[in-house]
Amino acid sequence: MTEPGEAPGVAEVVRRWVGRLAHTEGIGLSPDRLEELLTEVTGEALAATEAAREAAARRFNTLYSAAPIGVALADVNCEIVEVNAEMTRFLGRRAEELQGMALADLAYSDHDAETILSGLEDLTETEAEHVRQRVQLTHADDAAVWADITLTYLPSDRPNVAYPVMMAMDSNEVHALQETLRHQSVHDSLTGLSNASRFKTLLEGALSPSARGQVALIYFDLDGFRVINDGLGAGVGDKVLRGVAAKLRDAFTEHKALVARLSGDGFAVLLRGQLSAAEVIGMVEEAMVELAEPIYMKDQGVGVSASAGIVVRNVAEATAEDLQRGAELALHRAKEAGRGQWMLFDSELDRVDRARYRLGAEIAGALENGQFVMTYYPTVSLADPEEITAISAGLRWHHPEQGELDPAQFYPLAETTGMVAALGRWLIGETLAMSARLRERYGDDAPELCIRLPKRLVMEPELVKMIRENLDRNNVPANALRVCTRAAIAVDRDGEVRDSLPVLADLGVKLVLIVHNSADLELIPRHGLDVRYVMLGGPVVDAFALGEPEPAAVRHLEYLLGRATELDLRVGAEGVYSAEHAERLSKFGVLVGRGPFVPFTDEDGIDELIGGGDSAQ
Repeated sequence: MTEPGEAPGVAEVVRRWVGRLAHTEGIGLSPDRLEELLTEVTGEALAATEAAREAAARRFNTLYSAAPIGVALADVNCEIVEVNAEMTRFLGRRAEELQGMALADLAYSDHDAETILSGLEDLTETEAEHVRQRVQLTHADDAAVWADITLTYLPSDRPNVAYPVMMAMDSNEVHALQETLRHQSVHDSLTGLSNASRFKTLLEGALSPSARGQVALIYFDLDGFRVINDGLGAGVGDKVLRGVAAKLRDAFTEHKALVARLSGDGFAVLLRGQLSAAEVIGMVEEAMVELAEPIYMKDQGVGVSASAGIVVRNVAEATAEDLQRGAELALHRAKEAGRGQWMLFDSELDRVDRARYRLGAEIAGALENGQFVMTYYPTVSLADPEEITAISAGLRWHHPEQGELDPAQFYPLAETTGMVAALGRWLIGETLAMSARLRERYGDDAPELCIRLPKRLVMEPELVKMIRENLDRNNVPANALRVCTRAAIAVDRDGEVRDSLPVLADLGVKLVLIVHNSADLELIPRHGLDVRYVMLGGPVVDAFALGEPEPAAVRHLEYLLGRATELDLRVGAEGVYSAEHAERLSKFGVLVGRGPFVPFTDEDGIDELIGGGDSAQ
């Protein structure tokens, strides 16, 4: 007989069913025979169930033991009861060491333990079948190992009872790969510094509403780095960049410094905290001294210099765009000032630059809308200023807001925006059309027209084609046109004469070189340039502008004039300010000149100036 409170046994269950069935209509068996049959059937059913249970247990044990992932089975208190071989291998511990530990005790840090406990709690409070997480577990040597774990519960044979299970898969290689990819995505592969993307993100973070104090942004750009790459090879260039990166890291270690490589040879430094402009400038100067020290590769020392643009602002007054723009503008000014220097952003200069850059952006539209006009600068005999020897054609810009602008105000901007070729094409076309009109009115007495070519136009591959097409279109002979450029522009960076000039000379166009010194003059015989005229300019002419010149200036001018005579060159001067200036130059043998002492004019005023004079040059 089953004791009270215990589950009924098989015999008692059989007798209970015998009692029920014995009084069922259609049953013709005695109670004893019925009990015997029911006992036999029940025994067979129990045997089959036990066999199935044992087979399932064997399958589970085989899978559990041979599983390629670690498995830890725990009791209702989350204490480990059993672990498989893979778990012991993964954690470097024997099964006996792990048994009795809480699942959360396998964690490497408090944060990882909290993650495990939180996962178990989620399983209890939700209907989720499992929870997956990435945590660090503790290895036997106290090192951390990354694991992708799965937490779940196994039901028991008792109602409302389940046992927690942790399955752990080694993810160290996956994690290491992910970390490597993450690092590569935000760091420069050559120098190891932060890349432009990460720098931008951290710059924006430094200007969050909760930030206080000041922020400084410094842009560094290596001067003449192309010389290193082209002269010594890209491999040496890469080593130099790594050396520069290391020097910048060592130079900026305070104020939460972040150093980044933004471009090929462009670097940036971000500083945060309590800063002053003087302090930042001091740090930049020290860094530039270090950068100037040679970087040695074996016995070869490679020196570099850098220019720097600095902007320092209160965080509350700064935006990422303003900081970047300010640092870039300051860097440009540093390079324009001679390189190897730093420049601090100045708001007043910024206002001026904004206006200049706006002009640069408007050039294309102004050309299309007819705001550029032709102006003409007479070249006259210094002995007789009434005698015109040539007319130089130029451009002026009638700006609707800023009034009349001369070439010095817009040509540098056209260089920056790439509009020099467009302006040059228009200038050449208008000049030769004007030459055609003058020749129609004055015949052979018409003065030759001269076009002054800025550097970008001398370098323009289409220059010869532009001039030839306009000569043909206007039926103007090539020898009626002069092209003028500085001697220093006539040769390229390798010291060779630019291709367009000899071709133009072969066409019959007359070349005029502006020379500032004897070195400029010697380019003519050295390269066999077909040049008949030179115009002196710069200090050699300015020295005679106010009163009697210094003896050294006189000797310089006399040497240039004597050497020009040896080369059979006719000499003029540009930048002549007054009649007295012209007279002093004429006394030494300068034949013609142009400048403020003879004002420029438009087409309507040319007829009054020409007067039918013969060419003196």
